[in-house]
Amino acid sequence: MIPKPIAIVLPESLEQLQKSVACCREGSLAIRVRCGGHSYEGTSYVSDDGTPFVIIDMMNLNHVWVEMESETAWVEGGATLGETYYAISQASNEHGFSAGSCPTVGVGGHIGGGGFGLLSRKYGLAADNVVDALLVDADGKLFDRESMGEDVFWAIRGGGGGLWGIVYAWKIQVLKVPQIVTSFTVSRTSTKSHVAMLVHKWQYVAPNLEGDFYLSCFVGAGLPQAKTTGLSTTFNGFYLGPMASAISILNQAFPELGLVEEECIEMSWIQSVVFFSGLSDGALVSDLKNRYLQEKQYFKAKSDYVKQHVPLVGIETALEILEKEPKGYVILDPYGGIMHNISSESIAFPHRRGNLFTIQYLIYWKEADNDKSKDYVDWIREFYAAMTPFVSWGPRAAYINYMDFDLGVMEEISNGANEKDAVENARVWGEKYFLSNYDRLVRAKTLIDPNNVFNNEQGIPPISLTSPNVKAQNT
Repeated sequence: MIPKPIAIVLPESLEQLQKSVACCREGSLAIRVRCGGHSYEGTSYVSDDGTPFVIIDMMNLNHVWVEMESETAWVEGGATLGETYYAISQASNEHGFSAGSCPTVGVGGHIGGGGFGLLSRKYGLAADNVVDALLVDADGKLFDRESMGEDVFWAIRGGGGGLWGIVYAWKIQVLKVPQIVTSFTVSRTSTKSHVAMLVHKWQYVAPNLEGDFYLSCFVGAGLPQAKTTGLSTTFNGFYLGPMASAISILNQAFPELGLVEEECIEMSWIQSVVFFSGLSDGALVSDLKNRYLQEKQYFKAKSDYVKQHVPLVGIETALEILEKEPKGYVILDPYGGIMHNISSESIAFPHRRGNLFTIQYLIYWKEADNDKSKDYVDWIREFYAAMTPFVSWGPRAAYINYMDFDLGVMEEISNGANEKDAVENARVWGEKYFLSNYDRLVRAKTLIDPNNVFNNEQGIPPISLTSPNVKAQNT
């Protein structure tokens, strides 16, 4: 049975937010923070350790104030990406923001984990473009960048959402974009060997394109964009410039794709956000403000980073597995560009130089198929295991915004453990998400939340923590 909160609190002001936190502390109630509600493992909804908990839902704290003179915006922690993009577009047709494409994702968790999107090869992650923040700590006190200190400000940018306090608001840098950009989504369905060839060539092209170009790759046997059944690959392309330049660049670098003018559309940046949002055909820019998905779906996801080109045999292995399960697919997101030049220690998110692309493994199913959920989860785990020889190692890295409890979870037990045990056992998943930044995150956690009030099953334990033990699974 899924644990339920004893209450859901929806503060409507900073003062109410601070009082909500203080009230939970006084009542010895655990806190879960929900912004957009998109945690892959449901950490914004549930607490599996049996502790009575309250959800503090930030949805009413969703205002965005854009200040064009300084090219910044203050974004309340409960705003969605769609609401943020919409507000920026109303203030300027020459500015945007670098974050993900799903408009219903909350900025709080997204920025907290890094936030990769179509502009990231040009401008870095969402978290790279945060210049200040207002953080409410476990006592309900408010801190800005100066008062929280650089160690904590470093940690909240990419160190995972919901672990440090509650970010009431982020101050972000809005970013210059041209008035015309080019977007396309093209599917290529053919033989398995031809799909393998396209994916194999993609990994040599996409990470090496200029930062103005983003070209991702979806691969599966049941992709919604494909016009026929069977294995196919879909390429999402976004270019900060006119169509003629986009086609010229890509046909020179990737002639095998065969991109033609009829497959491309010139549009404004905000129109491109709608184009890649997953909203229904004919959606309006104003639809970005809708907070809710129209359809209920179940899913499981895992992630990998790739540092060396995957040989053709590795791609063929992936295609054989994908061919067996039409509900599953992978998304390959290219790195390179400015991501290659930003230091791994600049913020808590560490995955920079040397990464060619990420793999996001996904399988979706409907409620009617939920009796087969174990089979679907087994499939994606077997897929992940089969890709071991072709992805990063020492450790096998993962992206915190694609949270995956298979990497290990933290559990309270009656006989307790000392602080060193908690920190060392949490290292099992902590170093996969944060690499060598893990130890600095532990120190930052100890500074801002020494009693571990803000936690979840894959939290960062403070050095002062003395009660939890950790069950970790090495994968």
